[in-house]
Amino acid sequence: MKQDAVVIVLHEIWGVNLHIKGVCRTLLACQLDVYCPDLLGNSTHFTYGQENEAYTFFKEQVGFEKAAGQVKALIAECRQQYKKVFLVGFSAGAAVAWICSGEKGVTGVIGFYGSRIRDYLFVTPACPVLLFFPESEPAFKVSEVIKALDHPLVQTVQYKAAHGFSDPFSSNYNQETAERAFSEVFAFIRKRRETDDAL
Repeated sequence: MKQDAVVIVLHEIWGVNLHIKGVCRTLLACQLDVYCPDLLGNSTHFTYGQENEAYTFFKEQVGFEKAAGQVKALIAECRQQYKKVFLVGFSAGAAVAWICSGEKGVTGVIGFYGSRIRDYLFVTPACPVLLFFPESEPAFKVSEVIKALDHPLVQTVQYKAAHGFSDPFSSNYNQETAERAFSEVFAFIRKRRETDDAL
């Protein structure tokens, strides 16, 4: 049965891997329709041991603007079919979700450790945004990005965990933190799903 709300799940530089497929199954079990676009444009994905290759491919063949363009087109399609459209992104996918947070018709955006959000701090969200950050990142100071994200529609949560804490296939997986984060995700979606105000 078709639901009234849809979640667009946005993957990391690895592509649609087992972690992302697991997230999709979890959301489907919560009576949500789910779309998971393959932003890499192929049916394969990179392994965690191919970080350099995956990063280079994403940077040179995809890029954040191109990926955001794909997602915005999907948002427009979903707006014709659903009352509520949510974005849930991980790492690179979280940055793409953040870029799309100003798009008309998006009900809410959730991002996990979107380190490249720091390159798009000029984005002004038009919907509620929930962002999860790890304790630290090697390339920048997380606290400074969180401070720069101070906005009435943006809620940031920082956990004492590492980048990738929600991914059970990552060496940085932290089950307790992952469960806490997903509890907040479900509460965020439920609250906005039950709100009838038009966006």
